Amino acid sequence: MLSTDSDPIVAIATAPGRGGIGVVRISFGRAEEAAAESVMRALTGQVLKPRHASYVGFLDAAGNPLDRGIALYFPAPNSYTGEHVLELQGHGGPIVLQLVLQRCIDVGKAFALRLAEPGEFTRRAFLNDKLDLAQAEAVADLIEASTEAAARSAGRSLEGAFSRDIHALVEDVITLRMLVEATLDFPEEEIDFLEAADARGKLARIREKLAVVLSEARQGALLREGLSVVLAGQPNVGKSSLLNALAGAELAIVTPIAGTTRDKVAQTIQIEGIPLHVIDTAGLRDTEDEVEKIGIARTWTEIEKADVVLHLLDARERMNAEDERIAERFPKGVPVVRVLNKTDLTEFPAAVHELDDARGASVREIRLSAKHGDGIALLRAELLRIAGWQAGAESVYLARERHLIALRAADEHLTLATQHADQNAQALDLFAEELRLAQEQLNSITGEFTSDDLLGVIFSRFCIGK
Repeated sequence: MLSTDSDPIVAIATAPGRGGIGVVRISFGRAEEAAAESVMRALTGQVLKPRHASYVGFLDAAGNPLDRGIALYFPAPNSYTGEHVLELQGHGGPIVLQLVLQRCIDVGKAFALRLAEPGEFTRRAFLNDKLDLAQAEAVADLIEASTEAAARSAGRSLEGAFSRDIHALVEDVITLRMLVEATLDFPEEEIDFLEAADARGKLARIREKLAVVLSEARQGALLREGLSVVLAGQPNVGKSSLLNALAGAELAIVTPIAGTTRDKVAQTIQIEGIPLHVIDTAGLRDTEDEVEKIGIARTWTEIEKADVVLHLLDARERMNAEDERIAERFPKGVPVVRVLNKTDLTEFPAAVHELDDARGASVREIRLSAKHGDGIALLRAELLRIAGWQAGAESVYLARERHLIALRAADEHLTLATQHADQNAQALDLFAEELRLAQEQLNSITGEFTSDDLLGVIFSRFCIGK
């Protein structure tokens, strides 16, 4: 849990390690401007002009410079946190930054200046209405973005694109709630408010807008989280070769000796900007080798957690009895792609087929050659299809699992509202209640209806100084 949100706080705002520039940031909480000016005089020997860069020395207790750099002062409310903020931008050495940080704490003892908790600066920005919760989360997502597409989408969320769509939905729901509750308040009126105002049509249009937002949020969540893709199969079917082909680098050792891979080898690659966490695993077979047994047990653990399983087979043999036993153990509900590798040793070209397995379920089968790269593009396209990625989706915004949960819950409440709207007048109170619950779910995304416990979880995962 974070400490009191009104405390003055300080932290090093740049990443650990050596760098050309290091930043120490102070946000003064509810302290008066006089306190900020007192700290400025002690640290720089002067009161800084607001929003102007001043080249100054960062002074120790004896008035000698610990470092020299740029000092910036942002009076409230025109700052990142909405409070008085002082930034000292000096050299990025760990020792000098720690000296400046300790000096700030010593100077600020008079008004209880303390070290900031992870994410506390951004939390202040949220609490002081500088950012809503979706934008605050986008700050961390932008820092952690693993692909260019994810960074661009996080930027759109930070600029407020996601929040604007949510606010527009909330406004539409509020308007509809007013109509429904007006009907409940004045049942004796002869005019049917709902029919005259096209309430059902309004509800249908809200659901259509929500469907679009949910679709874009799913794409954004995919950009943020990526897919976990596990390569599984018997030894010597080319799992390591396929990992190397997908990654475009020699990451895994490839030999004709069965059981070469004893532990998982993981690599994150990109397809159309989507992170794919590809995991090469030990070959699945009966063995007396204790080390290999451990690797096989870890393989099944990874398969249980996978978003997609690529079941590799030798194209010359297709499915044999052992492959059937392996396939039967795959977790239900996890997409499985049957990959027939080494097609260069057969007369068949690289291709994609849709087949029925022994249980009558539809299975995609891809013939390829990991050694020569034939059919790798087909596999990449299949992974994008499973992910539900839509080409040219530059307008998506980065989203988190909690956003998807809230959007799905809002959609469920609007579905129930539609059912009640089609019933008689006695169901109108239920109609109004489902609209209210849908609004609460949407508001939870931007933080207008969010518990303190959830805020603690969200901001505790930020880096210190942000």
